[in-house]
Amino acid sequence: MGTNARLFWILAGFFFLADVAYIVWSLLASANPSAQTDPAIEWVGTIAIGLTGVLSGFIAYYLGRVHKSQGGQELPEDRLDANIDDGEAEQGHFSPWSWWPIVLAGSAALVFLGVAIGPWIAFIGAAILVISLVGWVFEYYRGYFAR
Repeated sequence: MGTNARLFWILAGFFFLADVAYIVWSLLASANPSAQTDPAIEWVGTIAIGLTGVLSGFIAYYLGRVHKSQGGQELPEDRLDANIDDGEAEQGHFSPWSWWPIVLAGSAALVFLGVAIGPWIAFIGAAILVISLVGWVFEYYRGYFAR
């Protein structure tokens, strides 16, 4: 995790340098003598690149704080002598044969489509969404895979 924080700090520095280069470039491009205008900064790109650097800095700071709060332990991904099995852990319980996530995604798409096109589609999508959520949550309470 410490490596990730350092990478994001490098990325933040790159975006801040790119922002400065973008400002200089926009000033030089707008100072064209044939344009007959005063040099001006192109604000949309300048703010976008600067905020990208700020976001990279936020992520780097967060990752650094999390790494520090965990006692500075190195993850298996950061060690050169680590084996593949060192990073293997329980990730949760997933159903590879379940159709409910597909139904849930389709119903969520109907809800968003209804917001964009017509509310009546959103109501149908919301009903299917509730049914698919209940079906996915209670999938292991009945049938062949009941526990």
